[in-house]
Amino acid sequence: MSDYVDLNHPAGEGGFSPEWADQRQAPRFTPLIRTAKLIGTSGEYLCVVRDASSTGISVRTFHPLPEDTNLTLEMPNGDRHELQRVWETEGKAGFAFVGPVDIDRLIVGKSRFPKRPLRLRLQLPALVSFHGETAGVVILDISQQGARIACSQHLAIDQPLRLEADCLPVISAKVRWRKNGAYGLVFTDTLKFGDLASVAAEIQAPIKR
Repeated sequence: MSDYVDLNHPAGEGGFSPEWADQRQAPRFTPLIRTAKLIGTSGEYLCVVRDASSTGISVRTFHPLPEDTNLTLEMPNGDRHELQRVWETEGKAGFAFVGPVDIDRLIVGKSRFPKRPLRLRLQLPALVSFHGETAGVVILDISQQGARIACSQHLAIDQPLRLEADCLPVISAKVRWRKNGAYGLVFTDTLKFGDLASVAAEIQAPIKR
């Protein structure tokens, strides 16, 4: 545990402040492999919640986190929890919950709605190519399985195309739906979670590396 960096309190025995050590006495649930988003002022970033208690969580990260001390955790069911960062080391970080949390709900991940993949909201200029034509678009959000784009050119439902953008591999996709100039794309091949997490870090606000 000596490689943990406590960002908010002077370290006590074992590298943690006494206050944080007391918090860690709460029952912890591990392993808890739950994909989630960390939302800050600079953007949205993917992580994996590894364990949780009534006082906080630890997560696996795929890049250095933004410098925001306070972040919001968004779970796949849409639940949000305010967090305060306590420590961070390469590939891992620990947070304390700012307010009370229904830990049973967080662990089970209950939702009234069908489960959806995590989507990262962003503004990323891109190109789509189809039938020898190329059009400029903006990626509005993206997940491992698809993306929502804004495009001024008419695209047909089930239109096959290629999506290209900085930091992204060339992606083969089809148009699934359209509404008011926005189009939903489904990818032919699923993006790896870690790759999408790294892309999110590259295309959003600069992160200290």
